[in-house]
Amino acid sequence: QMYLEESGGGSVQAGGSLRLSCAASIDTSSFCMAWFRQSPGKAREGVAGFGGGFTHYADSVKGRFTISRDPVKNILYLQMNLLNPEDTATYFCAADRAAVFTGRTCSTSRQYTYFGQGTQVAVSS
Repeated sequence: QMYLEESGGGSVQAGGSLRLSCAASIDTSSFCMAWFRQSPGKAREGVAGFGGGFTHYADSVKGRFTISRDPVKNILYLQMNLLNPEDTATYFCAADRAAVFTGRTCSTSRQYTYFGQGTQVAVSS
């Protein structure tokens, strides 16, 4: 069974950086992994996806955020730079088992099965 636990959230001023981590309970090599975020009153938004050597980013974070994975520790990361107040949200890690990886397999439009409890990020201007 896959369990996900996020960490690394906090408060930062605009222009600052944070790195989120997501520890998985089992080997993630057969899973698409992703980060989502949700602000109060807004729908959940896909931020970045990772799997099979491919990465995907929402237009709003391209060039600022980087998703990566430590395959030994089974930890998913999200490095967030040049943060702005619009990035304020609860960030969730997600996973979904995949049989085949292609260029689009692990996009955030995929239906992900497992989600963590989330970690809060607050960016002040």
